[in-house]
Amino acid sequence: MELKEFDKSFLSKSIKYIAGVDEAGRGPLAGPVVAAAVIFDEPTKIPKVNDSKKLSEKLREELYGEIIKKCKSYGIGIVYQTEIDEINILQAALKAMQLAVFNLKTEPNLILIDGNKSFNSKIQTKTIVKGDSKSFSIAAASILAKVTRDRIMQNESKKYPEYLWNKNKGYGTKEHIEAIKKFGKTEFHRNSFLKNIL
Repeated sequence: MELKEFDKSFLSKSIKYIAGVDEAGRGPLAGPVVAAAVIFDEPTKIPKVNDSKKLSEKLREELYGEIIKKCKSYGIGIVYQTEIDEINILQAALKAMQLAVFNLKTEPNLILIDGNKSFNSKIQTKTIVKGDSKSFSIAAASILAKVTRDRIMQNESKKYPEYLWNKNKGYGTKEHIEAIKKFGKTEFHRNSFLKNIL
């Protein structure tokens, strides 16, 4: 089933607007977790939209602009590393998703969430395992979340070039782990993720 058809299958008299929600940055050692929520009008098509992990960085950047231009509404939610350490990464990811939905200008009638965990919402939610490769709106949200987070990490990389965040985006690559051992941690690192390294 193509991505657009999947979303269409949820539309009804009472469900006109569907928000797809996804997050990026559960696994990295540094930086925030970022979520996005996206609502499209039913006829909108953007051919190359797919799970952000299956797309090149260049294509994600191109699609980012197109999604923002063509969607009815989008929202971004960001939860930073200090709060991730306080409430844990799962709760932080769910909070980021909740914030992304809160930041939508149009209220959806149904929220499709990537994964198997939902957040508290007065709007009906439905979790979709591997949603970013099934649903058009979740796939679009995965692209917005990933590009937003990558840009944050590239920006922070200027302040801390030795950690190569412009390349690894905060993930625990060999170079990144070696840099932590050599230079120590920054305020941008997630302390709860560094226990085995330091």
